[in-house]
Parts: sequence; structure tokens; C-alpha cells
Amino acid sequence: MAPAKRLRRLALAGGLATVVAAGLFVTVTNAEAATVFSADFESGSTSGWSKSGGTWSIVTDGSQVFQQSDSGSERAREFAGDTSWTNYSVQARVKATSFASTAGVVALTARASGSTKMYRLSLTGGNKVQLETMNGSSITVLGSLSQTISTSTFYTLKLTLNGSTISGTINGTSVGSATDTTISAGRIGLLTEHAAGRFDDVVVDNGGGGGTTSSPTTSPTTSPTTSPTSNPPADNSLVGWATQGGGTTGGAGGSTVTVTSLADLTTQAKATTTQTIRVSGNFSCSDDVRVAANKTIIGVGSGSGLTGCGLNMKDVNNVIVRNLQISKVLAGNGNGDAIHVDGGTHIWIDHNDLSSDTSHGTDYYDGLLDLTHAADYITVSWNRIHDHIKCSLVGHSDSNSSEDTGHLRVTYHHNAFINCAERNPRVRFANPVHVYNNYYYNGQTFDYSYAIASTENAGILVESNYFENITDPVHLGEGDSSAGSVVARNNYLVNSGTVLTSGSVAAIPYSYTVDTAASVKSIVTAGAGTGKITG
Repeated sequence: MAPAKRLRRLALAGGLATVVAAGLFVTVTNAEAATVFSADFESGSTSGWSKSGGTWSIVTDGSQVFQQSDSGSERAREFAGDTSWTNYSVQARVKATSFASTAGVVALTARASGSTKMYRLSLTGGNKVQLETMNGSSITVLGSLSQTISTSTFYTLKLTLNGSTISGTINGTSVGSATDTTISAGRIGLLTEHAAGRFDDVVVDNGGGGGTTSSPTTSPTTSPTTSPTSNPPADNSLVGWATQGGGTTGGAGGSTVTVTSLADLTTQAKATTTQTIRVSGNFSCSDDVRVAANKTIIGVGSGSGLTGCGLNMKDVNNVIVRNLQISKVLAGNGNGDAIHVDGGTHIWIDHNDLSSDTSHGTDYYDGLLDLTHAADYITVSWNRIHDHIKCSLVGHSDSNSSEDTGHLRVTYHHNAFINCAERNPRVRFANPVHVYNNYYYNGQTFDYSYAIASTENAGILVESNYFENITDPVHLGEGDSSAGSVVARNNYLVNSGTVLTSGSVAAIPYSYTVDTAASVKSIVTAGAGTGKITG
């Protein structure tokens, strides 16, 4: 990114924003703090919400959600926020669990100035999504989209209000935009009529361009916390995009072999058989190890892996890489990168240690973890990614839209990005990429650094991460790449800059559990990296 862009963004800082996180009010000194309200209901609390009709409760549906269970209720509402709110957007995941009739409605509402006066974006029993003005008993349809409404599916609804312009989207697709002056200000709300529904991940953005949903309660530290002497057990389960599209099983069901040399590893990795390869030892190398399909490659102990070259997965399906230490992959060696997925699908990269050093400049070493050429259905979890300049790239080129769009779906969770100057990750074209419960720490001085960048129409959900000493946690656009979209919620900032947000992000299709952001530092430093699982 050109320095002028950075200065323009930083010049927006200043002022006060009131932040509401699931009923907790915090004042943050930052005019860019766009997230002014969020609720994911994980605490089980409905503090800050006011009920009008219906039967409401917190239930589990993959995660904790807010449910209205009485489909016979004529009208049930829960309101939150401030009646003085004017220009903002509100987004939530909404599921209609049942309709009493085709006239039934499950809706997200905005500018509610009374119990029957508001704008609403409605899932209907008639298989439509409607953007509406509700004024007493009068309903005016501002926009409509035919959509089969499944009672087993969450849809991401978003209402945006800017002066007299009212617009709505479902899963990023426009339902309509219209001019209406009926209501100038009001609260947000959740509503059902002759229907039952569930609501989750409610976020209100005031349009300021960025934000945070929590405030640090401890002073910044000068170095990352070391792992406790008695570590909690690491989570060994597969979560995220690698569970989708048929799932990822690696070498399960095949033979198991232990390799003790680079030659053995190279031979077994490229073999066409389904197998688990146990790597015993750390092997120096200068050309990438090519990996065939249907493999699990797992290190024995905490130091087994590669130095000087990496693993390359080109156009292969169903690979798991765990518990490997890969370091100092020089630019130009083979295809480079500690781990490179080039067109591969159904990949799980878990509990590895990937690094180089930051003393040799930007391009001396190649990447640590790059995912390119329509790679898809990938989960990156519990890795320690550290001491490197450009750490993780999703999508290699601005000119590769035709191949990459609709692919590059990646989940990053519970990774430790330590002293990683850039690309943690940098994303092109993919929507959604899910970045949650990661720990970011910088203890070095870089000429230029950032954590997450959304570019070239990408969409990233940045959720419940812990940023420490990160000047630029999240930004939009990078270098010559145009801006993508970011939705951010419940992130925890310690001595860090602003989380920039813009636009909408497609819905996450899988179930997952989110750790409280303030706990992520201790959880990740204890559980990420090698030596935490059995090889």
C-alpha cells in the first residue's frame, strides 16, 4: 500500500464511540469504531434487549442463538440499541424455523421508533425476501426477491440506512434499495409474525469505517506470554471449511509408514497410495517435497520437519499436514513456501510451526503458507506462524479472478501470528474467508506492517481475535489491489490500531464454537504449534 493511503486512514482517528458488546457498554477513543453494537448470545445473556410479545430464549444451534419459538404469536419482537440512531447498518444471521402460514414473517428490523413503526428485512412463508416499511398496520414493500426459504438454514440479512436511502441484502445479494422518509431514527430489532425463528451474530455498524467490540483490561506487554507449564489439551477436531464439500480425511483407512530421511519422505509423499506418513527427524533440503492426494503427514515429536524447503500440494485432494516444523525456505527453492497449496482442495493444516527470520529483508525467504489457483475447502488451525515478513497469502494475483472467484474458501482459527509483518492473511476474491480466535503479536519494528487485508472483492469475517501491539490490525485494499469487504465482531485490542470494516460477507455454512476474545491469547499460546498433539 502506498504511504498516502495509510496516512489518509490514520487521519480519521480521534473522538469517542460507544461500543455495545452483548449488553456490555464500553467507551473507546476512536472515531473509526464502526461497530457500535454486537451480540452473539454465547454468554447466555439477553441484557440490553427488550421484549414485546412471543416466547424468547437462548438455545443451541451450532452456537448459542436467540430463539422465538411460538409460531402462533401474532407479533413478537426484541429491541436493542438507541432510539436516536439514524444512519447505520445492521446485520444478523436469521433462520425461520417454521411458518404458521405463507403470510408468516421472520425479520431483522431497523429504525424502530415504536413497536409497530420500523423498516424491516423479512423472510416470508411465501418464499420471498422483502424490504419493507412497517407503519402501524400498513406494510409498504420497498424491494422483493424470490428466494426459497429453508427452515434449516441461516441467512445473513443486512439492512443499511443512509438518510432516506433504505437498502437490504441477503447473503450479499441485493433485495432492493429505495427512497423512503417515513422513519428518521430508531432502534434495531428482531421480529416474527405467525412464525418462529432464530437469530445470531447481530452487528450494528455506524458507518465510520472500522471498530472494535471490546476494550483491553490489562496493560500491553512487551513480549508474548509464554505457555503455562501445565498446558490444557489441544483441540484435535477438524472445524471449518475443510469439513465442507465431503470433508477431509487425509490418509485415514490406508497404511502407516515412518520415514527417517528426506529421500524416504520424498518417495512416500508422492506415492499414489492412501497413507499416513510419520516424519521422524528434521531434514535439510533445497527443493520442495511434492505431496500426492489422500495423505496425512504428521511429525513425530515437536521438531520433526524440513529446513530450507517446504511441502507443495499442486492440484491434489484430501491432505492433512500436522505437527511439522518447517523453516527458512529460500525464495527460488523449488516452488518455495513452507506450505504451498496450488489448486488443491480439502486440506487441513494443523499444529505446525512455520518460520524464517526478519533480518534478511522482504524477499530473501519465500512464503510461509500460500493458498493459490482456486485452492478450496481449507482449514488452517492451531499453527505457530512467526518471524517472517509475508506470512500467508490467499489468491496470488489480481488478474486471476476468473479462476479464483467462488473458491479459496479458508478458515483460520487458533493460530499464533507472532512477528509476522504482513499477510496474516492477505486475501483476494474469496468470500467468505473466516478468521476467528487467532492471536496476533508484534514485538518488532517493521518499516511497514499490517495483519489482515481484504482485497479484490474478497469477503473476510474477522471474529473474536486478540490483537496485541498491532498498528494496523485489519485494512481494506493493499498495494495496487482494490478493497474487499470485512465484517468484524468481538475482537480484542491491546495497544493496537483500528479494525477497518466495509460491506458484507457471505454466510459461514458450518458450525463452530467461538472462544471469548479476551481469552484467546492464553488459549492459543498454550495450544498452538508442534508438540501439542501425538504424532
